[in-house]
Amino acid sequence: MSRPQATASQLIDDDRVRVTRFDFAPGAETGWHRHSMDYVITALTECQMTLEEPDGETRTVLVPAGTVYRRDEGVEHNVINGGDIPMSFVEIELK
Repeated sequence: MSRPQATASQLIDDDRVRVTRFDFAPGAETGWHRHSMDYVITALTECQMTLEEPDGETRTVLVPAGTVYRRDEGVEHNVINGGDIPMSFVEIELK
């Protein structure tokens, strides 16, 4: 199944952090990727995320607007907007 791609807008990329804003139309995806750095996510909108994982599992997570969470380097997944409205978040990668 072919999905539209999320839009990634680089906001900062210096020697300490990389900050990227991701905007998703309904059904849009990041594509499969592996995080090479620890990272923090801040949801700008309510995010109805469908996460495809390497073991073949798919799970849905609701991340309320304004919520912040962190993950360690090594996470691998495809993030999809599983909702019917646009969603946006900011990702801060720690170098």
